[in-house]
Amino acid sequence: MHEAMLYHKLTPEDVRCDLCWHRCRIKPGRRGRCGVRGNIGGTLYTLVFDRVASLTIDPIEKHAFFHFRPGTYALALATVGCNWRCRYCASYALSQMPKGPHGRIIGRRLPPEEIVKTALTHRCYSLIYTYTEPTVFFELVFETARLGSAHGLRNLIVTNGYLTPAALRMLRPYLDAANVDIKGFDERRHRWMCGARRRPVFECLRQLKDMGVWVEVTTPIIPGHNDSDAELRAIAEFLASLSYSIPWHVSAFFPAYKMKEHLPAAIEAVQRAYMIGRSVGLHYVYCHDLPGSACTSTFCPHCRTVLIERAGSTLLANRIVHDRCPQCGRIADGVEMNPIPHSLHHVITPRAEQPT
Repeated sequence: MHEAMLYHKLTPEDVRCDLCWHRCRIKPGRRGRCGVRGNIGGTLYTLVFDRVASLTIDPIEKHAFFHFRPGTYALALATVGCNWRCRYCASYALSQMPKGPHGRIIGRRLPPEEIVKTALTHRCYSLIYTYTEPTVFFELVFETARLGSAHGLRNLIVTNGYLTPAALRMLRPYLDAANVDIKGFDERRHRWMCGARRRPVFECLRQLKDMGVWVEVTTPIIPGHNDSDAELRAIAEFLASLSYSIPWHVSAFFPAYKMKEHLPAAIEAVQRAYMIGRSVGLHYVYCHDLPGSACTSTFCPHCRTVLIERAGSTLLANRIVHDRCPQCGRIADGVEMNPIPHSLHHVITPRAEQPT
């Protein structure tokens, strides 16, 4: 076992977890809402420090990072557990497993040193902490990111944005980019859908921007919950208030977990979200789940030249020259946006792995 970071004692037996905004009070023998942080004898432990439950090598675009070293590969990893309980979670088998009646913790023993070695062996450019919620395996993220940074790897998180400011400050020296899920704007519906408040997510986005971390945002379009024009406009306007250059990825909801009987999102709703984002002035809005659409390509905000052509999340061509539009010379917003050197195309790409 590995002692947890970011907690304090309330009594000789009870502890308060300071990792996420739930700030769970945890009694001896109990776990927090995430199911993977437990109080043992008055000390808080992470139960997943080296228990990797999912490990894959993917194009970075698969994880909705379109403006961070496009065309490179990343080692993506996760443990079980999540501090939310989204009713439509596509990864519920992993995210909710520790909360079941038996509180199962699965995963292969894979310490940070081995994770970094794997990424370097397969010539990955970055490490992405994703699939479940990296907040709840913070200690693994922190140590792997620290070691990875020392070896030149970039570190990215795909997160619900429920980290406390203290957690973000601790991770910041090693964090290069984040994709934050905004699942809605209405507070009441957000609590019902996710079991968490909406406001801390927005504060997390502000803090990430203030810290200089590259940020992209993803919103699943869920019929009857966040698909009204007013709701979508509120989200888009909030992003615009931070920066018009924040990429906004909108995707279609697909029935899963506790919402298997819910209708999937209509293509029209995803297209409408795209148009609303463009109408409020966002420079980069991406429409996923629309086969044959050009809405996942990157266009120059000034002259509308295609900078990066994609089919879905597959990069077909990168026409950026010296980080600028080849037509008008405007800077291409993002991190290391130039075409990758030819040598980086030769990445060993093993099959997706699900350690047990």
